[in-house]
Amino acid sequence: MSFPSEQVNKLIQSRRSTKPRYFNGEKIADEIVWQILENAGWAPTHGLTQPWRFKVFTDDGLEKLANFQADLYQKLTAEENFRLEKYNRLKTNILKSSHVVVICMERQKSEKIPRIEEIEAVACSVQNMALTATSYEICSFWGSGGVTYTQELKDFLNLGEKDLCLGYLYLGYSDNPATASRRDPIKNKVEWVDSVNSGQ
Repeated sequence: MSFPSEQVNKLIQSRRSTKPRYFNGEKIADEIVWQILENAGWAPTHGLTQPWRFKVFTDDGLEKLANFQADLYQKLTAEENFRLEKYNRLKTNILKSSHVVVICMERQKSEKIPRIEEIEAVACSVQNMALTATSYEICSFWGSGGVTYTQELKDFLNLGEKDLCLGYLYLGYSDNPATASRRDPIKNKVEWVDSVNSGQ
């Protein structure tokens, strides 16, 4: 099976992160979101553990998630550090999304596969989702700040003790999607070893 390599190259190099505050609130068809999730499930996974777990919030679910994270921010933040502007942003930005996929990792019960490899597998699944979204001209943003790594969020999501939340993938349309980006030349990041003396 062959694929047009130039189109694949263009898709990968066209992917951008557009922050949800730039979304316009337009709804993505659920069947497209299911296709995005389907492709997430084809990420590489050591031992076929398939550790990715996704909790999808949309419609009234977005308000539930927004209220939870804003209220948790207020609860966990000392009064002198509390910023009303951030609280309001946590309450409203998420509502501009069509769907928010909360990215979770379910830890293998036997723990045979190293934890880091399970995290890596989930990260690959997120890249699959972001690329699929790009192919549908849908914006995405993987956010992992704020309340992401708190025990309170794990409890809210009903995660197991050794499971992890790795952030949110915001999905939506935008009238002003991100288009510009840059990368350093890949040759600056690569050591090419092709003989016994290479790299010495």
